[in-house]
Parts: sequence; structure tokens; C-alpha cells
Amino acid sequence: MTALRNLRVIELANERLSFAGKLMADMGADVILIEPPEGEVSRGYPPFLNNQPGENRSLYFWHYNTSKRSAVLDLNVPADRERFTALLSTADVLIESEPTTRLASLNLDYAQLQPINPRLIHAAMTPYGRNEPLSDLPVTDLTLMAAGGPPWSCGYDDHTLPPVRGWGNQAYHTGCHYVFMSVLTALLHRQHSGTGQFIDVSMTAALNITTEAASYSWLINQSTVQRQTGRHAATVPTGETQMRCADGRHVNTGVPPRFPTEFNKLLNWLRTLNLEQHLPEAVFLEMGAQWEGPFDLSQLGRDDTITAIFSAGREALKLIARSVSAYEFFIGCQEAGLAVGAINSPEEAFEDPNFKARGFQVPVHHDDLDTTFTYPGAPYKLPRSPWSISRRAPHLGEHSDQLWSELQ
Repeated sequence: MTALRNLRVIELANERLSFAGKLMADMGADVILIEPPEGEVSRGYPPFLNNQPGENRSLYFWHYNTSKRSAVLDLNVPADRERFTALLSTADVLIESEPTTRLASLNLDYAQLQPINPRLIHAAMTPYGRNEPLSDLPVTDLTLMAAGGPPWSCGYDDHTLPPVRGWGNQAYHTGCHYVFMSVLTALLHRQHSGTGQFIDVSMTAALNITTEAASYSWLINQSTVQRQTGRHAATVPTGETQMRCADGRHVNTGVPPRFPTEFNKLLNWLRTLNLEQHLPEAVFLEMGAQWEGPFDLSQLGRDDTITAIFSAGREALKLIARSVSAYEFFIGCQEAGLAVGAINSPEEAFEDPNFKARGFQVPVHHDDLDTTFTYPGAPYKLPRSPWSISRRAPHLGEHSDQLWSELQ
């Protein structure tokens, strides 16, 4: 039974916000996408079905609007504002990413809506927060990422190269995650208080506290992290972890063994591959396998034995990676309980057997095309709160009549 099945969420259509609405809709909420007469702009974003632009052919829009219903309203028209107010009187949540003063100018902001629906939770997501004039300036996912800080921690050891911005609308997604988490928290509060509240989400602030150690290192002791190839940014450079495997593909050797059982499995794997004689440090793996309790990693560089054992684990992983394919390395490390990663393209990751086994590929039937397409599945697995895509993305205004009849 889906976790949010009894909630009605009104989403004022905006490409920045669509992922928050998708997260709620695919968890069972009745998410009503309110679009202007011309439709939400991302309906025209590529890629398109069979690379042919046209109505209801944007794969981008399909992905971000699963399980939602669509209704058309022009909030500049008084009659449509009345309908919108009537719809909000039946809602649990309003999410929007409008200019900072627009809803207030239409008498549709939280202060005007709260007397009509005291239980309403209103989440506004803007670039810098509702009280910051910068929020009304043009932004893109790229400019938000740059302002928020994550690219500073992403890139290569060679700092003559610029930072690297993550693709895939990460700024939008990060802000949407904070909208989602904040709404869930407000719903818990409402269970006890009986009242809703206004939530002001700054996308830049959300990004800034999602920079791992970067922001906090500066705030605590004014130290600056340095970006590193395929590993965490750090104030002090760490050892390289990227390796080229026997098949020419690359892996990240991740975290070496830290417990006796892990050292033992790594040593046995090395022997199975007949590689022990090629690793002079193998004796230290044996010492690690016989160690009592976990290693005190704070002693690295201080205690010669602990340092040698830990380093032997890293060297063993490098030797194995050079000797097998990237996939064999990944599977072998999984079996040994070691966190590593094969470096895949998005297409390769989507077809990975591990992703398939966890149900990440989800079939969604499009009744309008009488065809089933494969979608990316849930970003998390919650066995006691099932997730599902209940329907394809809606056509523009597809549910308007149905919704207005519900309000009668």
C-alpha cells in the first residue's frame, strides 16, 4: 500500500519543481499538475519519441510527470483563480516555484490561503529563498550549481582543468529533494498539531549543504577542499583509486578492506586468481586476516603495521583490477563485501544486471500509443511503502473536466 495514497498535492507546473511532484506522485499521492493554457515548457524538451518532435512526444516530460493528473488554469483570469482556490481547499499540499511575489499579487499566497484551508502545507522553492531579490533573476541548473558550490568538489587531480558540473539537473533535483523531505516533515507535524505551514526552500542553500565536507570545512576552520579524480574532495590529497582493468574499462577501487573477514576474502580471491606471488605485500594481507577487531584508521601513517596492512589491501585491489574485467572486479568485490564501482555510461548502468535485479527497470503502458515503455524506477527501495508508476505522464489538461466535476 503506497505511503502517500491519501494525500492531494497541487503542483504549479515549473520544470524546476517537477521532480518533487514526481516523487510524491509515484509514492501514491494524487498530484494535480496545474498548467497554463500553453502547457508547461518542458513538454517541448528533447529527446523525443523516435526523435520526432510533436505533441506528447517529449521523453523528458514523460519521465518527470509520471503518475500525475493535469488541469489547465490561467491564474491571470479571475474565474480560474476561483477554481484554483476551490481546488486548494481540498488539498493537503501546494508546491510551487513561482516568482517571489506572484502568488501574493494574485491573493493566492499562504497568508490568503491559510484561512481557507488551515491544514494546507505550502512549499515554495526558489533559487535563493522567498526573501531574496536574486530569486527573481534568470537561473539555470548550471548557474545554481555554480552558486551553490558542488562543482568545486568535482573534477580531476589536475587543477589546471576547471571544475566539473554534474549533469542531469542535479541543482533542480537537490532542491526538489528538500521540498519532498520538508513536506513529509510538515505532514508529521500536522498529525499532532492539526495545522499546516509555509516552507521556504532555497535551492542554493540546499546545494550548499550538499557539498559533503566543503562548506563545513570552511565554516569550521576556513580550510578549502581540493577536487580529486573519482574520489571525495579533501583538504589533504588522498591516494588515487581509479584503475584500468584488463578489458580496458575503468573502475574505482573504493575503500580497501578494514576488517579481518574482508582481508581474508581478498587474500582468497588473490589466490584463486594465482596472483599472490605477484604481490610482495601479501604477507600483510595475512596479518590483516588474523587481526583481532577492526583497524584503528586514525593510526594510518603513525603505526607502521596498520599502515602496511591497509596499504597492502589497496595494492591487492589494484593488482586484481589490472588482471580481470571491470565487471568481474565489481562482482568479486561485492562478494568480498568491499565498496567499489565500475565506471559505466548511463546506458550501461541502466542495463546493469544489479539494477535490473533490484527492479530499477519499470514497464509503463501508454494507452494513447498502445505501447509499453521501460522507465527508470524508484531512487530507493522501501519494502513496507511500495513505490510504483501508476500512469503515464498526462496530456495537457487531460483531467480538467474530471477535476472540475469533483469540485461540484
